[in-house]
Amino acid sequence: MPAPTPETLRTLTETLSDVTEYLRENPDPAEALALVEPLLDEYTGLPVQLADTLRALARTIQEHQAIPRTAHVNVLIAELRSAAWEQTDQHTLHYVLDELRALHDDAESEQGCSRCR
Repeated sequence: MPAPTPETLRTLTETLSDVTEYLRENPDPAEALALVEPLLDEYTGLPVQLADTLRALARTIQEHQAIPRTAHVNVLIAELRSAAWEQTDQHTLHYVLDELRALHDDAESEQGCSRCR
């Protein structure tokens, strides 16, 4: 696998920004939920991926021979790991999506088709 580049990651964050802008235009809730679902996937969503990335960065810094072993570096590594745990805690957001989808589906079924009303 080729190494990611800052440019590919900028493209990724721009895409996420595009999704945010689109959601601000008030699309259909079912479509909005479908767009956000992969972002909050319990196993591969952004919170989990960002947490893993932060841990990997902390490990890279900690194990790199050229970086001095100072108290300040240890604090920075601890901050990365703490942020990773905070992100990991957000993995449960997929349950919020499940509940929102159920509420939306219930509301849609209660409205029914125009012939049923």
